[in-house]
Amino acid sequence: MPGVVQPSDLGEPLGPLPQEFAAIVRPELPSLIKEIGLEVTRAYPEYARLLDGPYGQGIRVGVEQSISVFVDQVAEPAAPSPLRDEMCRRFGRFEAYEGRSLDQLQGAYRLGARIALRRAKKVGRRYNLSPTMMLTFADALFSYVDELEALSREGYLEVRAASGDHTDTLRRRLLHLVLAGRPVPRTAIAELCEQTGWVLPEEVTLVAVRHSADLGRLGADRDVLVDFTDPQPHLLIPGPFDEMRRRMLDHALPGARAAIGLTVPTALAPDSIRWARRVLELVDAGVIDDAPVILCEDHLITLWLLSDPVLLDQLARRELAPMAGISANRRERLTETLRIWLDTRGTAAQMGELLDVHPQTVRYRMRNLESIFGEQLVDPESRFSTEAVLRAMRLRTRNDDTPL
Repeated sequence: MPGVVQPSDLGEPLGPLPQEFAAIVRPELPSLIKEIGLEVTRAYPEYARLLDGPYGQGIRVGVEQSISVFVDQVAEPAAPSPLRDEMCRRFGRFEAYEGRSLDQLQGAYRLGARIALRRAKKVGRRYNLSPTMMLTFADALFSYVDELEALSREGYLEVRAASGDHTDTLRRRLLHLVLAGRPVPRTAIAELCEQTGWVLPEEVTLVAVRHSADLGRLGADRDVLVDFTDPQPHLLIPGPFDEMRRRMLDHALPGARAAIGLTVPTALAPDSIRWARRVLELVDAGVIDDAPVILCEDHLITLWLLSDPVLLDQLARRELAPMAGISANRRERLTETLRIWLDTRGTAAQMGELLDVHPQTVRYRMRNLESIFGEQLVDPESRFSTEAVLRAMRLRTRNDDTPL
């Protein structure tokens, strides 16, 4: 308490107050309760308005209980105080419901203690109480205030925890609606935005996170929507993924693996998370190198080429059909030579270095390819299709020893 030296700071703890002290101070209670009420409402006008409202009588009872129980415990230290305990918890709950911190309530408790100490000094002079007695009273009073604050904190945290769980549920629901895409009614999203205080952004970046046992204990920026309870954990970041958001992610997900989707208009959020999750799949397949944070924008061609594995098989069957009748070994050599030629358009010597064969071997294989494919290697569209298929197949078998 500012300006007051607490007895516990003076050395050894003091003993309990004698029970006779209760009989001395009990007649002071009615006027003391009134004085504390006046001083507290003067210092905290918000409480004055509350006393005039529908909860006024309950607040008065709580104040009276808080002061009276202190005197009762002097007379009978082991006496239970369930009504006082519940009233203090209610005070804490009320502060939480009002959206305030506990600072005002704690200030009111301490102001009441200073007023009670001031009154005790007057009583002490009247009854010629010893300095030790007064120090013992002050020590007991400070401990009692700590007890009141602890009880109120219980009620406060109870509401905050319940409110936090409810808000988190609403935010996860909001995230699910955003990712559901159309035809989700915009009114449903708007209603959840209003309930959670979240502002619907014009653009978003979705983040897919590899599942980990530690995810439930992690946090992120307040404007980031998170669902770590989903089998495929994910986050929604309003706006782009910049350096500030990267630092946030490093702090929120230490050691975790995450794929950052593209920044897209909010209506395209489902696409952003789909691409991010596909990147994690390709990491697992060995197609994309693993890293703590992987940006989808660094792998767009890979995502595109491997976006539909079944369709790729069909394209490969069509584009490479001319080689279907030759042996597997020869087909593998010719396919690799064709891929190098499509990639480089190099000379026989240059291709030979890449293939580790003699330039004459390259020329021989190219004549075979021209004979097998004919106009397919001359027509630009057909050549592009063949090149796309070979690139995709090369990516898909990057971590595999099977032939193309």
